[in-house]
Amino acid sequence: MDIYNPNKIVDVENWLALDEGIRIELVYDFHSNLDLELTEDALRLHVSIHVIVENQLAMGVDLIPETFAKLTRQGLSRHETIHAVGAIISEDIFDLMKGDTKEFSPKKYRRKLEKLTAKRWLKGQY
Repeated sequence: MDIYNPNKIVDVENWLALDEGIRIELVYDFHSNLDLELTEDALRLHVSIHVIVENQLAMGVDLIPETFAKLTRQGLSRHETIHAVGAIISEDIFDLMKGDTKEFSPKKYRRKLEKLTAKRWLKGQY
């Protein structure tokens, strides 16, 4: 695998066979070609969240494949779906960093994924 496109399904075996650093660089290369108004640090964080979501999808983490199927059926592109799931992950990481939460809660994550819809995402209600 030498090119990443978030709107194309990645080959799971190839993705998981890649070193994490290569995954990050592939996603970075895609995003660096877009006209995004992000600082370098923000772009690196964005790319890292993409990789986390792709990893969870490739590993079949509980409810991730179903959430992808649901959101794309509801009209989101695959790339938008990565952002929607990534927003939930980012929110949980931020809560941990602020000290609002002591540890990651798989139950809470699952509830958020179950509640997530394309309509809610587009309204900023995830």
